[in-house]
Amino acid sequence: MEVRIAIAGFVDETMTFLNEPTTADHFEPAVKRGAAVLDGSGKIPSSFNQDYINGYLNVLRADGVEPVPVINVHKVPGPFTSWITHECFERYASETVALMRSVGKVDGVLLALHGALAVSRVPKPEAELCRRVRAVVGDAPIMVTLDLHANEDHELTDAADAVFILKTYPHVDSEEIGEIAARCMVETVRGGFRPTQALRRPGIVSASIFQGTHDQPMKGIYERCRMWERQPGVYCVSVAPGFAYADVPDIGMCVIAVTNHDQALADKVADDVSAAVWELRDSFFRPLPKPKEAVARAMELVARGERPVVIADGADRIGDSTQVLHELVAQGARNWAVPGIYDPVASDQLERSAKVGDRVTLRIGGWYGVHSGQPVEIAGTVAYVGRPRYTLVGPMGKGRTVQDGFVARVDLGDNRHVVVADRTRGANDSSALYAVGVDVASLDIIPLKSRAHHRAFWDTVAKVNMPIDAPGYREIPDLSQLEYKNIPPDIYPIGRKWREGR
Repeated sequence: MEVRIAIAGFVDETMTFLNEPTTADHFEPAVKRGAAVLDGSGKIPSSFNQDYINGYLNVLRADGVEPVPVINVHKVPGPFTSWITHECFERYASETVALMRSVGKVDGVLLALHGALAVSRVPKPEAELCRRVRAVVGDAPIMVTLDLHANEDHELTDAADAVFILKTYPHVDSEEIGEIAARCMVETVRGGFRPTQALRRPGIVSASIFQGTHDQPMKGIYERCRMWERQPGVYCVSVAPGFAYADVPDIGMCVIAVTNHDQALADKVADDVSAAVWELRDSFFRPLPKPKEAVARAMELVARGERPVVIADGADRIGDSTQVLHELVAQGARNWAVPGIYDPVASDQLERSAKVGDRVTLRIGGWYGVHSGQPVEIAGTVAYVGRPRYTLVGPMGKGRTVQDGFVARVDLGDNRHVVVADRTRGANDSSALYAVGVDVASLDIIPLKSRAHHRAFWDTVAKVNMPIDAPGYREIPDLSQLEYKNIPPDIYPIGRKWREGR
C-alpha cells in the first residue's frame, strides 16, 4: 500500500518588543503552496524551515513514500515586525486546514515549524495549529520539527506525536533534524515504532547570545542529550533554550525526550536533562563589554597581532544601530568594514545620485528609535553601487544564492568601509563583503550584527570573537531591560518571584 505523508509549515521568530504588527502582507509574497513547498532550490530569500523539508524529502523519497505538499508559510526578509495579528494567524491556519482536507487521506503529517510564533489572542499558536490539523487527519501521526529558539510547553506535545528540535546554534543541522523526524514518521506508519514523549520545563529563560552550542553551557547540555540517545529505546532528546524576546506564557527552556513505546523511560530522560539544566542556570548569564570598551579592546588585540577580531552586536534586529560604528570612527580604528547599515533614506539618496568615484558626506543609521543610537556622519569615496548577487560559502546556507537589494560601499580611507543598504544586511560568511569589493584578508576588525550564526564561518577565520552588550531592538543580553507582561512569575531569573526575591 502506498504511504502518503503531508508536509506543511508555518514559521516566524516573533519579537514582541518591536513597533509594527505582523500582518498577512508580511507573509503572502513568500508563502508556498502545493508543489512549490518541495522546492529545495536553495534560493535566498527562502524559508527558515526549507532545510527541515529537504530533510523530510531525503528520507521519504529514499523509502518510496509519497510526499504530499500542502503549504509553507513564512515571512519575506524584513522589515522586522512585532506581534502577528489574530487575523493573519487565522488566515493561514484556516488555509492550512482547508488544503490539508483537499489533498485527501494521508498516513501522517510532518510540520516544519519554528516554535516562536507570537500571536495576538492565541497564546500557544503552534499547539493550536497542530490541534486543527489533528481534527483533519484523525489518528494519523503528526511530527514536528522546531528551531531551538522555541517557546513550547505540554500543549504542543499533547497535540503532536513527536517533536524534534535542532541541536546546533549556529543552525547547521536543520536537514539532519528533518531526516530524524521523517525516519521516525516512516517507522511509525509502517508499524515498527510507537512514539512516546515527555516534556519538562526547567523554568529558565536566557538571552540568545549565551545559547551558542560551541560554548558552555549548551555544549554540555547537548552532550548529555546525545549520551541518552545512545541508550536502547531512546530515539531523540531535544532541548530548546527558548526565545526570550517574545512576551508569551510559554517563554523559556523546554526538554523533550522521544522513546519507542516507553513512557517511563521518556519521563526518566526528560527529568534527568531538566534537572541538569537547572543546576547550570547561572551559567546562562555573564557581563559583556559595551561598544566603547569592545572597540578599545579590539584595537589592543590587533596591536598585539591577534587579528582579525569579530565584534558581534546581536542586539540590532533592524540593522540601523550605530553604536559600534560610532566608536570605530571616534577611536580611530583602521582596517575594518561594516557589512551593512540599513538606512532607506541614505540608500535612496545614494542610488539616485551617486556613482563610483564620487565623494559623499552623509548621515547614516540611528533612524528607527531610541535604542538605535545617533546617526553617524561619514565622508568618503563611493567604491561600489549595485545589487550584488553572490553564493554563500559558510556552513550557514552554503551554496545558496543571495540577491541583495541596493547597496553602496563608501570607502572612508585607511581601509575603513561602510556598506549602506536598503534592507537589513548581514555577513554570516565573507561572501557579502567580497561581493562589494572588500578585501576581507586585509581587515583587522570585522563588526557584525549577529549573535551566533556568524561563528560557523568566522570562528575559522578570526582570532577572537567578541560578543558585546549594545542597546538595540534585537536580542539584548540583559533581559531585565525588557518590560514583560505575560511571562510566568517563576521563570528564572526575570519572573516576579526572582525579581522580588521571594
